[in-house]
Amino acid sequence: MTWPQQAGVLPRQAHCFQDRATAQLLEHASYGVDTVVHTQVLTGFGGVGKSQLAAHHARTLWQAGKLDLLVWVTAVTRDAVVTGYAQAAVEILGADPTNPETAARTFLAWLEPKPSTVRRWLVVLDDLADPADLRNLWPPDSTHGRTLITTRRRDAALTGNSRQLVPVGLFTDDEATAYLTAALAAHDRHEPTDQLSGLANDVGNLPLALSQAAAYLLDVGLDCATYRHRLTDRARTLTDVLPDRSGLPDDQATNVAATWSLSIECADQLPPAGLARPMLQLAAMLDPNGIPAAVLASPPALNHLAQHHNAAPGQTHPDEITDAEATQALRALNRLSLIDHNPSSPHHTVRVHQLLQRAVRDPLPADQHGRLARTAADALMAAWPEVERDTSLAQALRANTEVLTLHAEDALYQPDAHLVLARTGRSLGEAGQTTAAVHYFQQLATDTQHHLGHDHLNTLTARHHLAYWRGDAGDVAGAAAALEDVLADMDRIQGPDHPGTLIARHELAGFRGDAGDVAGAAAALEDVLADMERVLGPDHLNTLIARHDLAGFRGQAGDVAGAAAAFEQLLADRKRVLGPDHPDTLYARHSLASFRGDAGDVAGAAAALEDLLADIERVLGPDHLNTLIARHRLAGFRGQAGDVAGAAAAFEQLLADRKRVLGPDHPGTLATRHSLANLRGDAGDVAGAAAAFEQLLADRKRVLGPDHPDTLYARNRLAHWRRAAGDASVHQPPD
Repeated sequence: MTWPQQAGVLPRQAHCFQDRATAQLLEHASYGVDTVVHTQVLTGFGGVGKSQLAAHHARTLWQAGKLDLLVWVTAVTRDAVVTGYAQAAVEILGADPTNPETAARTFLAWLEPKPSTVRRWLVVLDDLADPADLRNLWPPDSTHGRTLITTRRRDAALTGNSRQLVPVGLFTDDEATAYLTAALAAHDRHEPTDQLSGLANDVGNLPLALSQAAAYLLDVGLDCATYRHRLTDRARTLTDVLPDRSGLPDDQATNVAATWSLSIECADQLPPAGLARPMLQLAAMLDPNGIPAAVLASPPALNHLAQHHNAAPGQTHPDEITDAEATQALRALNRLSLIDHNPSSPHHTVRVHQLLQRAVRDPLPADQHGRLARTAADALMAAWPEVERDTSLAQALRANTEVLTLHAEDALYQPDAHLVLARTGRSLGEAGQTTAAVHYFQQLATDTQHHLGHDHLNTLTARHHLAYWRGDAGDVAGAAAALEDVLADMDRIQGPDHPGTLIARHELAGFRGDAGDVAGAAAALEDVLADMERVLGPDHLNTLIARHDLAGFRGQAGDVAGAAAAFEQLLADRKRVLGPDHPDTLYARHSLASFRGDAGDVAGAAAALEDLLADIERVLGPDHLNTLIARHRLAGFRGQAGDVAGAAAAFEQLLADRKRVLGPDHPGTLATRHSLANLRGDAGDVAGAAAAFEQLLADRKRVLGPDHPDTLYARNRLAHWRRAAGDASVHQPPD
């Protein structure tokens, strides 16, 4: 026998093969006597190029003269592994070809290290479908030999001892763009780099998809921009924009859409049988970059799994699916590399490649697709806390809703607009992203009217939300005008006593007060409060909110003592009806402390706010909007009580937190800058105060407009501090 020897045929190297970091990792592996890892398992999502990396590594070693024996086995079944080993035994050892099992054992025995003979070998087991297929067929550990396995599986049986799991990921952005550039240039085609990077992003940097997209683009004669448009066309399936069987590049057997079908089938057969596929279908409707665990374990998600559970023959369908079974389904998908399941990241527990999601969605009938979309929306709502303590969770839920709305098409508006649509906009506003909330509800109002009509309740609700967040973003006059229009339609369609109509009247009065008509706002709130008590009852949540706002406007109108008394009574009623930890109860405590401070009891207000702040942080979390507001008021009263340095330090920290949570242009962030600038002046730095107000005035003009009350107040304070700094030419504007 002459050496070296090769058994089995390596796959042809792919056109424009990318020499990735994983390839370099394999090439740096040692074959010396100190080798600890004898088996490397390349694992990853279908289509990431595991076989190509293994073949490249094998060729590199072979061509460098580092191998005496190279064996390539296609390991899709146990029989295939036995056949591959037997063929190697026949070719190398002259074994009897009529008894494959015996020949395979003979080959494995030959691989065992022997002191008299040193043969450097590499056995590649490509596309291992099931770790159980290697039972009693693992190549032995050897100081002169190594085993390389490619598989989509990530089972624990593939790791441990001398086995190393080597994850194979997607192309990087640069690798993906470089691949497309080279693949097209080989056919004398050149496209703008931004289009190529955009196409790479469209297919999620998946090597298999990139190669097939390039082949399709060339065969059909499309430019990159046109192909990208086709790729995102919802009327086309993924198969419609990929090569047919005869046009697949690099000896590929299936297109991307079919690549994962066997893996899905295998995952669905793992315990608990029949749950992996419906779980993957649900995940296919949501954000590929991260789905919170709470969504996929919610009651609507578990009901979905129960309804679509395919029980094994002889078993009955279970009445319900447990959280543990849902987690098992996720683990089954993870074992087949169909998802990345990371329980340690609760807000991004599950990640799914976007093309796999599309391949799962495309075959669904329209009615099933619609039901799945509504189920996903139900699951998001079930996971969405009423009080968003965890800002990261809220952000993840919004991202998932955004993706869902793209995939759901009309389903979220049939038979009516799903609640998750409005919840997402409210979440933006409650997180301080008021401008984003305005834009969101503008689009939602347009979409709802398109799907359901101008007079539908959901359209009125979306318009109502839009008006509210316009006011919260600073456009008080625009909000009042919009609410007047909405209120007229609500009164006509729903009637004057509908709760939505009463709430709109309440908010309209509030925005008029914010615009300066405090007395008119108080009078209007008295009227609406009487109607709310008659229609909703004195203990209804909205009735209590109206009482809160009425007390506030009375205080602003000058009746500070009356406002404090009203808040004391409201606080008692909220504690009785809602409990001491309800956000509205905490807000009543905040308002009561503030009015006591405004009435002159500054020290008492500061003490009350300190106690309140501890409860607010415990209930709402440190980054909640109301927590930040309470910190602002507490710092202000500390300054009024004489602790200017302490107040300034508190405002500095608050400013950093508001910028982080709300952004630099949020009205609350600007308000903290206002207070901090005033404190600088009060501490003696009048020039610094003037400079700070000059910058603040420019930002408030840009964000809120020149006529907003906060902008006018900043002008007032700028003039004040300029005069204090000695600029006699400045005339103090009226407050």
